[in-house]
Amino acid sequence: MSDLLLKSAGEREPLQASFSDAANPIGLDGIEFIEFATAKPQALGQVLETMGFKPVARHRSREVLLYRQGELNVVVNAHAPVAQGSGRRSDAPSISAIALRVRDARAAYEYVLERGAWEVTTHPEVMELNIPAIHGAGGSRIYFVDRYKEFSIYDVDFVPIPSVEQRPAATAGIHFFGIVQYIGPERSYDWIEFYRELIGAELIPDEQRFGIMPKGKLLRTPALDPDKRFMIQLIEPDLNVLDADERLQRIGLGVPDVPAAVQALRALGVEFVETQAAHTESRGAISKTYLGSVVFELVHDEKA
Repeated sequence: MSDLLLKSAGEREPLQASFSDAANPIGLDGIEFIEFATAKPQALGQVLETMGFKPVARHRSREVLLYRQGELNVVVNAHAPVAQGSGRRSDAPSISAIALRVRDARAAYEYVLERGAWEVTTHPEVMELNIPAIHGAGGSRIYFVDRYKEFSIYDVDFVPIPSVEQRPAATAGIHFFGIVQYIGPERSYDWIEFYRELIGAELIPDEQRFGIMPKGKLLRTPALDPDKRFMIQLIEPDLNVLDADERLQRIGLGVPDVPAAVQALRALGVEFVETQAAHTESRGAISKTYLGSVVFELVHDEKA
């Protein structure tokens, strides 16, 4: 979280010079992983495997499992202190963290703290990496990771599962497209400023939309590699819906051919919503809700 969400512009500290270029102030380079917190890791793992993910590594000291397909990393965290706080219901998984790849994690962390972000105190065990993090929506965390090339965070904190392919191919060209965040009533401006000032995200014009779920405001992040840019969709509750619970609600997955991806995922057992209001088409598709909270959205995107 951040003081940006609590203080007016006149009350905030003046911005300092960025250590990076103005368009990409923290040297952002895409997503390293998405983390789910759950008290039922096996059930969530089954859903992920249906979506084409494969379990590839276990954490050295915590009940945490790494799933992967292509360049997508999903962490399932069932470590007791985290799992107990997952979701709005005790049995519903929640997206508890998003890890950002950056040029320099320490510099990025200091940059966002100087601009009002709230730090998360971490407690790494012996031989574990201390990955800096700030508070995000609904108690989630935003991590900063700079070890993501030849030597990654998984080389330190995880043990590969024997005889398992560590780089399973992506199903139907699936890749990360964006994250959908539910926010409180009249909170769009606050969150737009949060992401703009801290990571350099830009607001997309209302007439430019992607997929079949176009509600809310859409932001695009910068990235050192243009192909690593991603979207953040902010959705306020409908006027007749009394839901002020702010949270990371679902993952958006890009695919070059939506009907082909839907066909491939249906063959794996995924069910998609097919109603008059939302149904599969060339622009996108959305899965049914699993385990009370887990949803995947497909969006047409040639990048892969």
